[in-house]
Order: sequence, then C-alpha cells, then structure tokens
Amino acid sequence: MSQFFRSLFILLVCFLGNGPIGVMAQEDAPPSFLAPADTFHKGRFWSAAGAGSLIYGGFAYGLYQSWYKDYELTGFHTFDDLREWQQMDKAGHIFTTHFESNLLYSGARWAGVPPKTARWTAVGAALWLQTTVEVMDGFSEKWGFSWSDMAANLAGAGLFVGQEYLWQEQRILLKVSSDIGKQYPEEILTTADGMHTTTLAERAASLYGSSFGERFIKDYNAQTIWASVNIRSFAGPANNWPAWLNVAFGYGSENMFGGFDNKWTDSDSGGLFRLSTADYPRYRQYYLSLDVDLSRIKTKSRLLRTFLRCINYVKIPAPALEINGLGQVKGHWLHW
Repeated sequence: MSQFFRSLFILLVCFLGNGPIGVMAQEDAPPSFLAPADTFHKGRFWSAAGAGSLIYGGFAYGLYQSWYKDYELTGFHTFDDLREWQQMDKAGHIFTTHFESNLLYSGARWAGVPPKTARWTAVGAALWLQTTVEVMDGFSEKWGFSWSDMAANLAGAGLFVGQEYLWQEQRILLKVSSDIGKQYPEEILTTADGMHTTTLAERAASLYGSSFGERFIKDYNAQTIWASVNIRSFAGPANNWPAWLNVAFGYGSENMFGGFDNKWTDSDSGGLFRLSTADYPRYRQYYLSLDVDLSRIKTKSRLLRTFLRCINYVKIPAPALEINGLGQVKGHWLHW
C-alpha cells in the first residue's frame, strides 16, 4: 500500500522540485527567475513553503479519505514487514527518500538557502513526507508502523546528504525501471478442495493493478531498483570516459504473488490458493548495466534541462547482465 502513496509523493516533490523551484541554471546563463538566488530570498522561500504546505495538507486529507477511513482505527502499533516482497519495497523506500531529498534540495537552493541548511531542510522534508504514511499505517488496524521502512527512509536520506558533504554532488543516483509489458500465465489455478479457481494473471492484477501507472509503480516482479554510478566524477575530468555515461547496479525479484510467500485467500471467493515452490520459486536478481545521467547532458534550453532532470530517476533501457538466486547467469539485449 505505502508503495502506491510513495509514488504520489514523488509527483508532489517533482512538482515542487522541477517547477521553478528545481531548475538549476548553468553558470554562464543570465540571471532569471528560474536561477537559484545568490542570497536568501524571503519571497521565494515563503511562496514555496506555502504552496508545499497547502498541497501536503490536501494530500494528507485525501489520503485518509480515500484509503484509511474505511478501515478501523486502533491504538498506535507496529508491524514487522522486513521479510515482505524480498525487500523490494525497502529498496523502493530508499529510492524514494533519496529522490525527494535531491529535488527538495534544489528547491531550497532556488530560494537562496545556504547549501548546508538546504541539505538538512531537504532531508527533513523528505523524511516528513515518508513518515506521514508510516504514522497513518501505525493507527490503522489493517497495517502498522514499520521500523524497517523507517530505516530504509533514513538510508535514502543518508545517501543523499552523505554525497553532498563528501563531493557536493550526487555521483550515485538511485533510479527505477519496470517491465510493464510483463505477461503473467493464464493457466487455471485450483484450491486444494477443488471448489475455487483463478489464474496468476488475475492474482497479479489484484496485487499490482492493470494500468500503466499502477504496473510501473507497484509490480515488484517487473520492477528493478538501480544504483547508477557516474564513473567520470570518480575518475576525474582528465579521464576520457563520457561525463553522461554511468554504470548501473540493479536489484530485482521474481515470482512474488504474496508478501511473505505465495499463498493467499481470494477476497471474492474466499478460496485459499497456494503455488508450488518448484514451479514458482521466489528468487532475487542482480544486474549490471549501463545508464545515462541526463542531468550531465549539456543543453542551452532551460525547459529541456528541467524535463531531463524530472525523468532522470528512471533508468534508461540498456543491455544488462543478470545473476540470480537460481544460480543462473543471463544476458539481456535490452533490460527495462
């Protein structure tokens, strides 16, 4: 559940970080409204803070009305989901908090906030966004506050602020990709008593949705989280490695049709389904690939720079080498 709402937070932060707030001007560009302020700009700061507060308040209210109000509220409690989804959701938390911190930092710098203050402002705001959903989970009878989710959130924020202090730039970007064209089997599954049937395609649709947006964000079987490393920034400007070309390390997982294991009770029929581990083993996937850091592509168009920055958190499809938990080594001509 929280993965879906994290995606909506991404849209919110992309608005705040890549409207006028997140557009970083090139050094040789003339001063403009879109360029970061040289000193603290009170008008920009309060305009951004006010707009962000209104959007956040409306979102939090809408989140409660659309998701939580139909479930019983209880006293605050925790839930241990560390083993769920083979930690794909934890990788998503790390990615999202890093993403939000990076864009919110750009927004603070646009308002002229000094770099050190901007770093901690961005991290604090990103953690606030993530913690909102966790706290709501904690008061819902259906879910619970997850300490492992919070640890992942802190890891994502730490990756951002650590790089800023070490290098004053993000040499390691976290990105996401998803094979939304992935097809699930239509073979008939039957309960042990033979009373109920379904298919894996139906199960996947109930878990991950069927629209483009739902599949891209929620389908853990199709999703890969990447650490995209800029080689040139580590090797130095004298190196001939292209400044925009990264090496990416990915993590994914396969055959997940339930949080902890592949058995579930159908919400409509009440039938209990269980998949054979021999036919559908849950396993992890590790990837090595190339990527493009779109923020390092030189262009004079401020609008194009903004667009490239906004989509720079999606991994560019490229050839990839896969090593997985089944002991297999695979090559992919194009991995999404």
